Amino acid sequence: MPYDPTSLSNLDEVKTNHIHLDLTVDFTAKTLAGSAELEIEAIADNVAKVVLDTSFIAIHSVSIGDNVLQYSLEKRHEKYGSALTIELPSTLNKGDKTKVLVKYATTEECTACQWLEPSQTVGKKHPYLFTQCQAIHARSLVPCQDSPSIKLTYSANINAPLRAVMSAVPTGEEKHANGTTTFKFHQKTRMPSYLIALAVGNLEGREIGPRSTVWTEPEVIEAAAWEFVDTETFIRTGEELLTPYDWGRYDLLVLPASFPYGGMENPCLTFVTPSLLAGDRSLVDVVAHEIAHSWMGNLVTTENWEHFWLNEGFTVFVERKILGRMQGKEAAEFSAIIGHKALVESVELYGNDHPFTALRPCLRGEDPDDAFSSVPYEKGFNLLYYLEKHLGGADVFEPYLKAHVQEFAGRSINTDDWKAFLYSFMEKNFGQEKVDLLNKVDWEAWLAGTGMPPVNNKFDDTLAKACNCLCKKWDDSRHEAKPTQFTPKDLDEFTSTQTVVFLERVSEVAPLPHTHLDLMDELYKLTAVRNSEIRFRWQMICLKADYEKIYPEVVAFSTTMGRMKFCRPLLRSLYLAKNGAELARKSFLAHKSFYHPIASGMIAKDLGLAK
Repeated sequence: MPYDPTSLSNLDEVKTNHIHLDLTVDFTAKTLAGSAELEIEAIADNVAKVVLDTSFIAIHSVSIGDNVLQYSLEKRHEKYGSALTIELPSTLNKGDKTKVLVKYATTEECTACQWLEPSQTVGKKHPYLFTQCQAIHARSLVPCQDSPSIKLTYSANINAPLRAVMSAVPTGEEKHANGTTTFKFHQKTRMPSYLIALAVGNLEGREIGPRSTVWTEPEVIEAAAWEFVDTETFIRTGEELLTPYDWGRYDLLVLPASFPYGGMENPCLTFVTPSLLAGDRSLVDVVAHEIAHSWMGNLVTTENWEHFWLNEGFTVFVERKILGRMQGKEAAEFSAIIGHKALVESVELYGNDHPFTALRPCLRGEDPDDAFSSVPYEKGFNLLYYLEKHLGGADVFEPYLKAHVQEFAGRSINTDDWKAFLYSFMEKNFGQEKVDLLNKVDWEAWLAGTGMPPVNNKFDDTLAKACNCLCKKWDDSRHEAKPTQFTPKDLDEFTSTQTVVFLERVSEVAPLPHTHLDLMDELYKLTAVRNSEIRFRWQMICLKADYEKIYPEVVAFSTTMGRMKFCRPLLRSLYLAKNGAELARKSFLAHKSFYHPIASGMIAKDLGLAK
């Protein structure tokens, strides 16, 4: 029986097999209005009602065929929205199916939708809409059983004045006399509600591979097509490692800068941040991550958000497998070193004993967005990396990875399901020796323990040595009035990722004197760098040192880049820096409409403006 503490739906009585959306996009009212038809199946006997998750949705009517049904919208739960209880005309028994039509409209409080004014887009001429439903925001877009335990197919007719794209395969377009077009879509592979996604705007597509098109505003299309040219190689590498790609298309949508994440693995159409457009293809690891989600998360899905690591830990593990095959093992291990730093920062931010630092946290009564951090990604990766080494290496573990996908594809699972299959696979294919090794794992410490992982994995640091060495030189020079041993050539042999790691190492030592920061910027031109990962780390180093010259740059970056990986720590650090608190709050409030509602809510909490 599915368990999901963050859903108000009667998951123990019914499941949704398919949703059909018929919606009109209204940029003036900033609403989506129309209907959702849900194909419901009873999974128990004597089912008299259907309870759906909703949040800030205006319900107009509910019906089955010609029967108008009685319904009630419960009092709003602060974190989980309002349960929509629908009285069925007759009880359903296990296996019975019915189609429930809900006519509704979204409202201005909808947390899944961000409506951009033309001024907030690259082209400045047309409005733009995009959605972000993970973790529990699909319920503000469509009344549904908003739980990853429910896997469904969906179809949609979207009437809009500009091009619409979705996490589904396009099946046709119908132009109308009023200048709008109805765009039709169908998703035939079962998926959870959080992967329903829609974007509408002045979009242009460019083919970048046999099954891939990149979509973006016309002004960015050349840069995007160039940056993501290796997409097909990523997909093929994933297929070699796992199973054939199941979703047909793999398109990319480069969103405006307010998109709150690096990427979102919406099936058939990955959403990505424009911060990846570095101009040197150095940041496309995010695409490897989102492609890995095609198997880990989208095909094999966490049963609820307490087991989110089954999505993200597995995805990071596969992402680094793909990178290792394409760029060499040293590059994959280097990525793990960077990930380890992100994990340390998340644990330090929450505190070593905080329940959200456990791999399998309890989220009863909690908003999953509040638990979002590097922990499920990097602690999950570290567990799988440890298990691979512990069980005998890739020759043992890679066949298991493929079998994991084959066993659980199309299903939602929890950590106990995962662990039981790991044991059975190892026993069946490799015998008692591997079972004995699994029995030596401290499962309690790995899964329930807080803080850093119980085992400190050692990664190949070949690519990190030069970074560490340069950092040590700077650290050792801190008492020199005018160091002369540094030159602009110091970074010439570095990849941009090595520059990132050098800066991360600098951030780990005591703040350098301001004269040293002046010199570092004069030699390496770090303030002028456009690569978002380098820019972010440099600004964080300066904030830690209360280097007030950087404050205007921090404000400029954090108020024009809505990716939470960057804007949240920057504004939080500015808030804590000397003479920075008022500037951080003032800057955020002045640009609040720029941020996606998810990001805006989190930043407000960070800056003490909300609980």
